Amino acid sequence: MLWTVTTGHPRSHRRARRNGLRIVLSLAVVTALAVAAVVVLRPPGPRPLFQLPVACGETWQVGTYPGHGDFDVDFFPLQGDPWGQPVLASYDGTVTVAGINGSLGARTPENPDGPRGRGGGYWVKIDHGGRWETQYLHLLEPPLVAEGQRVAQGEQIGRIGSSGNSGAPHLHYEQRRGLQKVETWFDGAPSGITTDEVEYTARLTSNNCP
Repeated sequence: MLWTVTTGHPRSHRRARRNGLRIVLSLAVVTALAVAAVVVLRPPGPRPLFQLPVACGETWQVGTYPGHGDFDVDFFPLQGDPWGQPVLASYDGTVTVAGINGSLGARTPENPDGPRGRGGGYWVKIDHGGRWETQYLHLLEPPLVAEGQRVAQGEQIGRIGSSGNSGAPHLHYEQRRGLQKVETWFDGAPSGITTDEVEYTARLTSNNCP
């Protein structure tokens, strides 16, 4: 005697596969959210001993101006041509971004009054651990480091330029704790730049030495 074996309607199999896929995707989303929550809620570690992002022993003007952005710092050399001067890592870390922020524009040493771009132009971002990071904007050319690269304090990561939305060659620099910009500290002391409500400048000497 022959028995009829039923394996279910094809639609039921498709429905089961779809349900299984939904469960897998839901678990993936829940896991990603849990990881993100841990990262965001984890308190920042102690402030690294950041140094000026310029050569050892050099004195630079640091400052801000109305509309620049709270805590943002611009660096201008007090001696020599600013174009192409070395930009150094403020502290040990891992490069997380090395590329273009916005658009480059066309300001170069040969054409300093060329059209501006947008945003930060060539830039680098470094993760220093403990949810601390630094950012370096308006570089002259593609960064000298790559994403994922480990850099040491004082290692050159680029050169001063005027790419992006920049009026003159300089370095725009930021320190961030978690997701927030904070007052920059150099060699264990605050820079004094906390607001862009008024123009402010100071002269600081770099201790970013080997």
